[in-house]
Parts: sequence; C-alpha cells; structure tokens
Amino acid sequence: MLEKKEVEYEKAILIGIVTKNQDEKRLEEFLQELQFLTYTAGGEVMKCFTQKMQIPNSKTFIGTGKMEEVRQYVESNAINTVIFDDELTPAQQRNIEKILKAKIIDRTNLILDIFAQRAQTSYARTQVELAQYQYLLPRLTGMWTHLERQKGGIGMRGPGETEIETDRRIIRDRIALLKKKLVVIDKQMATQRGNRGSLIRVALVGYTNVGKSTLMNVIAKSEVFAENKLFATLDTTVRKVVIGNLPFLLTDTVGFIRKLPTQLVESFKSTLDEVREADLLLHVVDISHGQFEDHIASVNQILDEIKGGDKPMIMVFNKIDAYEHETIDTDDLITERTKIHYTLEDWKKTWMNKIGDNAIFISAINKENLEAFRRRLYKEVRKIHITRFPYNNFLYPEVVEE
Repeated sequence: MLEKKEVEYEKAILIGIVTKNQDEKRLEEFLQELQFLTYTAGGEVMKCFTQKMQIPNSKTFIGTGKMEEVRQYVESNAINTVIFDDELTPAQQRNIEKILKAKIIDRTNLILDIFAQRAQTSYARTQVELAQYQYLLPRLTGMWTHLERQKGGIGMRGPGETEIETDRRIIRDRIALLKKKLVVIDKQMATQRGNRGSLIRVALVGYTNVGKSTLMNVIAKSEVFAENKLFATLDTTVRKVVIGNLPFLLTDTVGFIRKLPTQLVESFKSTLDEVREADLLLHVVDISHGQFEDHIASVNQILDEIKGGDKPMIMVFNKIDAYEHETIDTDDLITERTKIHYTLEDWKKTWMNKIGDNAIFISAINKENLEAFRRRLYKEVRKIHITRFPYNNFLYPEVVEE
C-alpha cells in the first residue's frame, strides 16, 4: 500500500500597514484573506507583521526599524516567502529582496500565481499568462540577480543591460501575440454566445468561495469543480437548466475579490462578457462570513466597472447552515449589541428587507430552501422570457410545480 504523500507548504510571513485609509480592523480583515490566499497557493503563514504609517515607505514599503525586525525573523526561522498585502513598486521589491534575501511577492503576484495554478483550459491559461507578463514587464530588472555582483557604473551599460532589453522585447512581443490570440478567442466566444439561441441567460456572480459552483452543481445537476479554497473555479461553465418546463442557460463565472489586480480584469474581459450579456444575475453571498457586506460592496463595484450593475438581480444568501451569531451574556450590561450578534431573522429585518422578494436564504451544500429558490428563479426567468417572447406566455404557467 502506497503511503499518502504529505503536502509541503512554503513557510511564509505576511506584512501589512495601517494607514489613514485603512484602520486596524480593516487591515486585520485583509490579512485574514491574504492568509487564505497564501494557503490556497500552497503556503503556510508563520507570522503577520503590521505597522502604522501615514503612507508606505517609498523605498521599502515599511519603516527601517520594522524591516530589521522582519529580517531577523526571516533569518532565524528560515522563511521562504514574504508576502505584502499591497502591490509593491518594482523599486520597492528590489530593495526589499536585497535586505531580506528571500522571495518577495505582493497580493497581486499571489493572486496571479493562484490563477496560474487553477487555469485548466487553453483560454484561461492564455488569459492568466497575459496578466502575468503585464505584471512582470516593469519588474524585469529585478529578475537579473547576476547584475548585483557588478559594482559601479562601468560594465552596467554592457551585455547585462542588453540582455534585459532583449527580454523586454521578447515579453512585449509575447504580450502582443497573446492579445491577438485572445481577440480571436473573444470572437469565437461571442459567436458561441450568439448561437445559444433565444434562451434566457442567467449568470452566477459573487465573491470568491461563496458557493457559486456548489449551487451550480445542485441547480444544473452538473459536476463543476468545487472546493473550499479561493478561486476554485476559473473557467466559465455554461449549462442548460430546466425548471418546470422552462429552459434557460446558467453560467458559473470566476469569483471576485477585494483589490482585484487590474491585469486580471483586463485579461479576463471575455469571461466577464458572460456577466455583461446575461439577462439575470444571481449574486451569491456567503452570509456566514464576517465581512459579507464588504464582499457585496466589492462585487457591486466590479459589476459597475464592467457595466453589468444595472441588470435584474436576485440576492442569494448562501451557507445559512454555517451562520453563527455571537450571544450577549444577560448579566453583561456593558457590551453593546452589534451586527455580530444578529441572528438570521435580525438580518432579514435590516436593509435586506428593502430588497424584499429579491433576497433568498439557502444552503446549497445542505439543499436547504432550494425549492423556494427554484420557484423564485423560475418566476424571474419567466418574466424576462414572456416580455421578450409574449406569444410563449401560454407555455409557462405563473407558478412552477414543485
């Protein structure tokens, strides 16, 4: 019997700063998310370092004293990787590498790495490769570590610099080639979308790891890959679904995230076209997550950026089975009741009450309240269908049979 091989995780530390635009609580949330990203990429977080600053240090992102503290920890604990919560400039990255003598990456690079691991189809791999090259190009100088051994100005203008320029040209040519390739694929994808006929298109959108793929599997009876990791699904999946006797197309899309790299938004344009061209959006929310309201705001912001925020939408609050609220001891007269103490019923009486019929609470994994969800989805798809094809009104009754 073969022994199960244990996964070896890279030892990593995280670094973030508290600024006038990001308080301690906000930073803690981002670092928790960064820790999950690190785990998804194959890393183990050993420690988090934080510092209060008005603005990041232009040379090393954090101050010299904190950098020395980090350096000592990296050396004494054999840390492989140092991950910064914000995007570093090429100069900052080079300076930090010289001090810490470890692999230095930022949130953007980490997300790109996860996307590279998760891309399955040729299309997704092309999109990720384009984003990686666009990120790499301005940082190319830092890749040439052999230049560090050359002192002074003499020789620095010689073959080494020529090599960098050669690589820059190769990367620019590769970027141009990938963009041309994506244009061709975009046209093919647009043709495919056009060939889907008159069926109503419904797209699942939401923050990463909220359960979109699990919901897709339940509704469409398909086998889309689902895992409790960030960005488990990169490739757009389209399935034909029939509720009652009403057919429509259901699309599972890539999850969104706060501080989403601009390179990915640009390279995943066609994937986001599925959202832009959808007739109805199902905004899936992990209500068990402590910052789910922030996640909703981030998704809505990205939807607005890609001109998809004005579409009909149903808010699907998922993972009600995992939702837990904190209770207040009746003898404690000091503790103030906040949102962390809200029950699900309390939440339904807040702003969620204003969206009324457009909010539904389910557990996709435990299949709780899915019949009510199917009826709600049928009602909305039917409304769009008979508006577009009024002569089909008699085919689909107003109430779907359970």
